[in-house]
Amino acid sequence: MKSMLGFVVEIPKKLNDTVTLENGVEIYMETKFDQFRHRTTKGTVVCLPAKHKTDVQIGDTLYFHHLVVINGGTPLPGFEDCYSVRYDPENPTSSHAIAYTPKGSDDIIMLSKWCLLEEVEEEEEVQSDIIETVKLYERPTSRAVIFKSFEGSKDEFGVEEGDVVGIRNKSDYRIVINDVEYYRTRPHDMLYVEEEVHND
Repeated sequence: MKSMLGFVVEIPKKLNDTVTLENGVEIYMETKFDQFRHRTTKGTVVCLPAKHKTDVQIGDTLYFHHLVVINGGTPLPGFEDCYSVRYDPENPTSSHAIAYTPKGSDDIIMLSKWCLLEEVEEEEEVQSDIIETVKLYERPTSRAVIFKSFEGSKDEFGVEEGDVVGIRNKSDYRIVINDVEYYRTRPHDMLYVEEEVHND
């Protein structure tokens, strides 16, 4: 097989629909009411894009955008459990490939100018020792720390790993890599970079 523009990954299960309990018993979850929350966002690379040179190798784990598997997904006709993952090294909007980990490694290497962010814990104001505030919904995350950025992010966008950034509303999509949950976002979803204030 030869892929032209994107990666091809093998994904045995599109949805994470089972949970293994501490005693080893595996139970099934009904996912039809919330496929987005249970979607698979990783697969094993079985074919590389012919158009673009990358350091990704066959057998590496590729992490990708949720549209690869939900809302119809991008299954590869004639190849069971294989899905096409769009890749554009210069434009994250046109690229579903977010990051990869080399086979046998936990290193996370970003693709297509995507970044991984960690949530900044906001301190809640206590307004009263007597009255307890009850929240009916969680406020969307607006601040996060850049955990992993792509090569050249400092020169091109002025951001680097460790920066605290403000992110656009509803751009805090979550992805799990190496059993850790991150936000995956694009530079144009970052509204600002916080700078230290120096009092001279």
